[in-house]
This record gives sequence, C-alpha cells and structure tokens, in this order.
Amino acid sequence: MEANHDFGLIGLGTMGKALLLNMLDNGNQVVGYNRTPSKAQAIEAETEGRLKVYSDMEAFVKSIRRPRAIMLLVTAGAATDEVIEGMLPFLEPDDFIIDGGNAHYRDTDRRLKDLTAKGFGFMGMGVSGGEEGARRGPSMMPGGTPAQYDRVGKVLESVAARFDGAPCVALMGHGSAGHYVKMVHNGIEYAIMQAIAEVYDVLHRGADHGVPEIADLFGKWNEGELASFLTEITHVVLQKRDDLADGWLVDAISDKAKAKGTGKWTSQDAFDLGIPVPAIDAAVSARQLSGYKALRGEVSAVQGGVTGVVSLNPDVVRDALLATMLLAYAQGLTLIRTASLDYGYETNLETVAKVWRAGCIIRSVQLEPIRAAFAANPDLESLLLDAAFGEKVRGLIPSLRSTVEAAVAAGIPAPVLSASLAYYDGFRSVRLPANVIQAQRDFFGAHTYERLDREGSFHAHWSDSSGQ
Repeated sequence: MEANHDFGLIGLGTMGKALLLNMLDNGNQVVGYNRTPSKAQAIEAETEGRLKVYSDMEAFVKSIRRPRAIMLLVTAGAATDEVIEGMLPFLEPDDFIIDGGNAHYRDTDRRLKDLTAKGFGFMGMGVSGGEEGARRGPSMMPGGTPAQYDRVGKVLESVAARFDGAPCVALMGHGSAGHYVKMVHNGIEYAIMQAIAEVYDVLHRGADHGVPEIADLFGKWNEGELASFLTEITHVVLQKRDDLADGWLVDAISDKAKAKGTGKWTSQDAFDLGIPVPAIDAAVSARQLSGYKALRGEVSAVQGGVTGVVSLNPDVVRDALLATMLLAYAQGLTLIRTASLDYGYETNLETVAKVWRAGCIIRSVQLEPIRAAFAANPDLESLLLDAAFGEKVRGLIPSLRSTVEAAVAAGIPAPVLSASLAYYDGFRSVRLPANVIQAQRDFFGAHTYERLDREGSFHAHWSDSSGQ
C-alpha cells in the first residue's frame, strides 16, 4: 500500500469531521478513520471521493507517510487509551500520536512516558473553537518537541484561525504544555462566562432591565473594549425567542449549568501550585451550586429571595465586566507561568496570548494588548505589574466595586465579580490579616510564626498573655 497521506485523524464526530474537512479544503493530503464501515463510506460520499476514510486500522495507519502523524479527537480518558492500544501494533519507531481531546495534562504526561519507552512520540494538543471553529479555523495549542511540530506545523497552520494573517497555533512548550494551556484557557472561560451571567442577573433581577434591553447592551458592548466571542454570543442568545412558548428562550432554560471538568482541574492544580485563581474557583463553585435547584427552592421559600431593586448605570456594569475579564486573564496567565517553571514547560506567555487572539472561546480584543505586555517583558510575574494593563484595571475598579455593592444590596449572588475585586484588593494590600492566622496556628498547634522585624521562626507562650 502506498503511504501518500501527510496526516491522519481518528474520531470523526462533530469536531473531528469538521477539522478533517477543513484540512482537506486547505490542500492537505489527509485521511480519516471510523471503525464503522457504513459511517466511513458516508463521509467519503459526502466529499465525493476527495477524502479517504478507512474502517480498517492497519490500512489507515499504513496509508500515512513516515514518521506518521496521527491525531485523535475522541472522548478523553479510557476511550483515548483504548484507541492508542488498538493502533500500537501498526506503528513504527518515531511515528507519533497527537491527542486533540480535552485530556488532563497528567494523563498526557503518562501517555508520553509510556509511548516514548516504546519508541513512539506523543503530543497533547488543546483545540478550541467548537464545531464552527474546527471547520473554519480553530485555535490550537500543541505541546511537544520542535521536531514534532515541524512535521505537522504546515497542516495545523493551514487550518488555524488567523489574527492579522498570523495562524493561531504554535508550540506551547515541552511535554504536556499544550493540554495544560488549554485547561487554563477553559478555566478562564468558566470565569468570564459566570461573570457575564452575573452581570445579566444584576441588570435583570437587580435593576429590573428586560431581556431585550440587556441584549441591546451586549450588542453595543461588543463594539467596544468588551468585544469578544462570549460577549457576541450573549447578545445573540438573549435575542432568541422561545419557539415552544411566548417570551424569550433564555427565560425558559433551566438554571442548572453542567461542566466537563476542565474548570475544576484548573482550580485543583492552582491549589497544588499555591497560585490564587479566585475568579475561576468561584465560577466552578457557582456551577456546582446551580445544580442544587430543588434545594435552592426550599431555602428560598424559608429565607426569601431578591432583597430589592437597585439603580445601576449600564456603563458602570460594562466596566465592571471588563475589569473582571481582564483579571481572569491575569489569574490564568500567572498560573501558566508558574506551571511552566515548576513542570519545565518553557511556555512563552506572549505566544499563548497570540494563539488566543482568534478562533478560541476566550478570544477578545484585550488579548492583543496582553500579548504586547509579555512581548515587552517575557518574565512579567503578574499583568498587574504592566504599566498599561495596570492602569486600565485601576481605572475600572470603581465600577466593579459599585456593581458588587449593588449586587450585595439587592441580595443577588455575584461570586466571580466579588472574587475578582477581592483578588485585586488583596494584591494591592501591602499588609494582609494573615498575621492573625499565623498567631492562631502557633497558639493551637505550635506551628511557629515569622516576624516583620527580624529573621527566623518564633513560638510564643500564649498562656502567659494577661489579656489586658
């Protein structure tokens, strides 16, 4: 069999099929695999024979030129391992697999170690943009070696989203860097989505604005500094009328949000690394709390609901949302920086911001100035230390503070808006009350404490305190 394909893809579901067709349309010699012959034949027919789709794994693998590059877009976890095991008998040394699913980065580390020991390569690659992005241009975040990227870079760059002509795909660093960056991307996505929902809630229940009025606001906001994919789709979804009943569809949708785990993974790893990402943490908790709909109904019947209607200037709310969005980026990028140092990724944060500028779910006009900040200072520990970014956030904070105050006054939960404000206030505080915590820990556990005026660890005999 002649090996005349440059790239293979397994997992021709919604995203996999869209991405493979994108590759085909951009002049790449690609081949697909689907274990069900009838489905394979149907996809071939759809492309009028331009695309070959195998249902025989051995034939599929042997049709790709060496070193073979084979991408998986299958369900993360056991399903990915099963596909890899089924492919191994047909691979040869230096062939490598690209996992484009939402895998946990530790699974990527494990697979990389196992496959390397067997003489094969492995890349973990985050893909963002959904079905439409896969078909028209996703943002892609591969991790691996430069040699591996050289082998597949031409194909990936041909289908990636573009910002000012530059493809939104680049090597994120060594090992599992690609899946780690995608995990944090999703954590930031959680925070921004929840912040948008909170702004909607404050305007709707708190300030008594109707759904059409809020939709118009998001439409206007998307023409300015809040221009982003998530702002844009919020404008769209709030305009949708209900096909099954009178009114707006958003009012008929259940207020129980599901999650696939990447936000939780981001919070978990941030805790392990000791990096505060309170906006992401709050967003994860908010989704979890939303699941308790029945219990919330019971508690509301006992405790009461919204306290009252508040007066809010929509421009103030807009600036509060922008501040929260910027602080979400700041938290996520600081986490990536720390993970890169601890895990040896050597991730370039300017490159991360470049890849996020188009194609992905968290794309926004704010990512270009963020890219510029890291271009000016690649070692920037926090975006709040960048002069332009810090000045912008500082100017928006009064609006964030006013919006949080209004939400509290109305009895409306705004966990991400509040956590973002606390994050900002915490980092601008020269002194925090952790001195009291140090004293408490030393009192009940003799854990010692540190002093401001001299080096070393100290322990106090607290029982000697007179209490006067």
